Amino acid sequence: MKDIIIIGAGCAGLTAAIYAARAGRSVLVLEQESVGGQIAFSPRVENYPGIASVSGMEFSDRLYAQADALGAELELEKVLRVEPGDPIRVVTEDGMHECRRLIVATGVKHRPLGVPGEERFTGHGISYCAACDGAFYKEKTVAVVGGGSTALQSAEMLSGLCEKVFLIHRRAQFRGEPALAARAAKLVNVDAVLNARVTALHGSGRLTGVTAAVPGGMRELTLDALFVCVGQEPNNAFLRGTAALDGTGYLIAGEDCRTNVPGVFAAGDCRTKLVRQLTTAAADGSVAALAASAECVG
Repeated sequence: MKDIIIIGAGCAGLTAAIYAARAGRSVLVLEQESVGGQIAFSPRVENYPGIASVSGMEFSDRLYAQADALGAELELEKVLRVEPGDPIRVVTEDGMHECRRLIVATGVKHRPLGVPGEERFTGHGISYCAACDGAFYKEKTVAVVGGGSTALQSAEMLSGLCEKVFLIHRRAQFRGEPALAARAAKLVNVDAVLNARVTALHGSGRLTGVTAAVPGGMRELTLDALFVCVGQEPNNAFLRGTAALDGTGYLIAGEDCRTNVPGVFAAGDCRTKLVRQLTTAAADGSVAALAASAECVG
């Protein structure tokens, strides 16, 4: 039995592993896909304090190497369910693990556009985070796809960096906050392309443009980057009925990272929060790990 099991090997999970291992706890990290989470697919990270520039893959590798050197174990297993109690049981496709405390750091997955070639261009002109990658396209032409508040905020942020921003939405009106929509409408370098749907991606190696179906035909847009903001889904389905989730599936937990289940903590993008960045994921990982470690005393 481990002192602490961590589900998820992204920034939050690996930070939690580092802190828990440094506190002298036995740690097992369970990850169903690949180490690093979504940031591993980012070509460059330039918004993490103390690191001017690093690839997402290198950043992830460094985190894992640090956790591994401290004695944290990693297993690539898909978690099927969690059984609260003393001990807590984590059932995977490969078996069952027991622990005294559990940290859920499963992150989120971005909803894709579902257009052929999207995966190939991800990290090569397609991004799902304007706050992360917008600075790479200063004075360039970009597009944002989406009509919610995140899309509107991304377009506004990019308008201060880029020469031109197309804001593509499938409906006639934006569904985000009215105040955000009103601000976006006043930005001279933001062109709203409404009742439109991206149907094709163009480029060889890197994205160079898209085709959008619009009323009356097709519109070709030449772009340096496309920011997809059509929603996120937390990877918490296996906890439904076990821990409290909000209406969109996020684990309900505050800044102390405690869920409603005794001994179970939530860290990173999978929990209810306003800001989802590497820095907040690392912060959650340290908070959850220190709290869980303290409860393992004795």
